[in-house]
Amino acid sequence: MNWIETLRAGAEAVRAHRMRSLLTMLGIVIGIASVILTVGFGQGAQQQVRDEIDALGSNLLIVSPGSATDSGGLRGGFGSATTLTLEDATAIADDTAAPDVRRVAPTTSSSVSLAAGETNWTTSLVGTTTSWADVRARTLTSGRFFTADEIASGAHVAVLGPDTASELFAVGSPVGRTVTVAGQQLTVIGVLDSSGASDSGSSEDDQAILPISTAKALTGATSGSVSTIYVEATSQETLSAAYQEVESLLATRHRVTAAEADFGISTQESLVETANSTNKTLTVLLTGIAAISLLVGGVGVMNIMLVSVTERIREIGLRKALGATPRVIGRQFLVEASMLGLVGGVVGLLVGVVGSWVLPPLIDQPITLSALAVGAALLTSLGLGVGFGVYPASRAARLTPIDALRSE
Repeated sequence: MNWIETLRAGAEAVRAHRMRSLLTMLGIVIGIASVILTVGFGQGAQQQVRDEIDALGSNLLIVSPGSATDSGGLRGGFGSATTLTLEDATAIADDTAAPDVRRVAPTTSSSVSLAAGETNWTTSLVGTTTSWADVRARTLTSGRFFTADEIASGAHVAVLGPDTASELFAVGSPVGRTVTVAGQQLTVIGVLDSSGASDSGSSEDDQAILPISTAKALTGATSGSVSTIYVEATSQETLSAAYQEVESLLATRHRVTAAEADFGISTQESLVETANSTNKTLTVLLTGIAAISLLVGGVGVMNIMLVSVTERIREIGLRKALGATPRVIGRQFLVEASMLGLVGGVVGLLVGVVGSWVLPPLIDQPITLSALAVGAALLTSLGLGVGFGVYPASRAARLTPIDALRSE
């Protein structure tokens, strides 16, 4: 038999037992689909993390008050102390002290209840300066951002996040209308575009941005303290240099060493690396579970091929008596096992592709198909068919014609 005849005979053998072949391939189908979806889930999560962190601002350094420990024992964690001031932000913005820093945006943050007519909504109140929108890479869908004069005068104006605006004003444009905070009325002068990102566990689309002087007056916060200082480096290449400049400057101002620092600095890259490391661990774990399913599918292929050898033992004896060589007999069963693996892989691939279209809206999580994962899945399924078909094929090839023909 040549290869074409072998392939035709293998296809006929698989078709002759459709239900058995389908059940045999089921483990491979589930395993391949699981691998594709798991890898796609991991890559989609990594891209989502990257997009969200990029949406927080370009070339961003986040300076937070407090640190984990010092030589004297426990110190307040990041954000739990009030060790940063407006003067610190002004010093960082000085070109001579930090030449690789482009812009600085000190902020205060608190949770407040906003009221518009009969509607109340609890949101994050952020007090900041005019550079905040540029540092955080935020744009406005309507209206404008507040000015330096409005900060100096403590003007009662506010810029709302898109989620906050839609909750307070279901109909019509919010610009020009008023909201009430702590008994004081604020005029809405702008609405931010959606960023889809989150910072410190709160949505960047659900917040009210006020001049820092106005926010401090409304919340009674300490006049000189800030909760966070956002720093934008001049470029991605100078991010590391800006980090060193800010760290050195604040250590000098606070009269502490780097080991005793009462502040912490984080970067986008560190956030990306942390999130990606977690996603990779989860992806490896889930891929390992999917691989077990593939292994079970491979064992199923070997089991069914052994059954097939037993059922067709007289056929094998007859073919050998007519001149078939052990190599031809072994190739026949190896081709059948390979077909089961390959067809199972193709079906599993189709299930994985359909799942990548159907699941994201249901689980609110993107799934990114990888050409490498698809190719590897198909090769793996074919390899499983070949690998687990070797033993049944060799067993069939070793049968002697006389023993095969005498079997019942």
